[in-house]
Amino acid sequence: MQAAPAFMDLDGCLERVRGWVERARKEGAEMVVFGESWIPGYPAWLDCCRDVALWDHGPVKDVYCRLLENSATVPGFACDELSAIARDSSVVLVIGAHERVPEGPGRGTLYNTLLTFDADGSLLNRHRKIMPTFTERLIWGQGDGSTLHAVNTRAGRIGGLICWEHWMPPARQALHDSGEDVHVAAWPWVKEMSLVASRHYAFEGRTFVVACGAILRAGDLPHALELTPELKANPDQFVLRGGTAIISPRGDVIAGPALDHECLVVADLDYSLIAKESLALDVTGHYSRPDLFEFRLKS
Repeated sequence: MQAAPAFMDLDGCLERVRGWVERARKEGAEMVVFGESWIPGYPAWLDCCRDVALWDHGPVKDVYCRLLENSATVPGFACDELSAIARDSSVVLVIGAHERVPEGPGRGTLYNTLLTFDADGSLLNRHRKIMPTFTERLIWGQGDGSTLHAVNTRAGRIGGLICWEHWMPPARQALHDSGEDVHVAAWPWVKEMSLVASRHYAFEGRTFVVACGAILRAGDLPHALELTPELKANPDQFVLRGGTAIISPRGDVIAGPALDHECLVVADLDYSLIAKESLALDVTGHYSRPDLFEFRLKS
């Protein structure tokens, strides 16, 4: 699913999710994916606006406050709504969200989270990005390794990583070892190197990959912050361009990439390809050489 969020608007995002999922279901989709931190929108303002790293900067504090107020809690209202959307449409739903801890240890901390709901609405996995990238460290905490695994769903065995986790070899191996039919590669938008990483993941893990990005224009960014001069002069310029694609276990692109517009990117997946391609390479089986290498995940 390649769509623009209702930026920094939790209720608006949930409404758009329901509309897009209903549309996808009418097209016969059994699984629907949204990109990184789609609820309530990837914080592109960290890179596109000025002075965001200044200490005690009032406008940034105001934006962060608004972000907290429009982030999801798990469990909580937004999680319940997403569960209902998956159940009502009978689809597996994988979606990126800002997750806020509402109480207890870590109260107020934000995480970059990937939520996986089965077609009956049950929440099967809540994966928090284990290492926020560069400027993202200003707003997100670090996740742990307990959710680096795939889950069984009505659409097959589904796993996922977020953005630059795809350049962390141990994170990839943890997901490979857990066994995936489909891997969700959640990105702000799927740039050229993001597509390279997604195709490599598919080839390495012998799995289908849904590389999903979002659409966002400069004018959608928080008005309390000052855009860079180029973007200020071009508010219609894309800062997130989508690039959503679906990739086979051979590493070839079978749908997309779609750029600069909202759309459904759809493909029929033949899971028998996973076994066929594993004949030549299986990094969790006959190509793993456990007599030479040992991999252990600390959860």
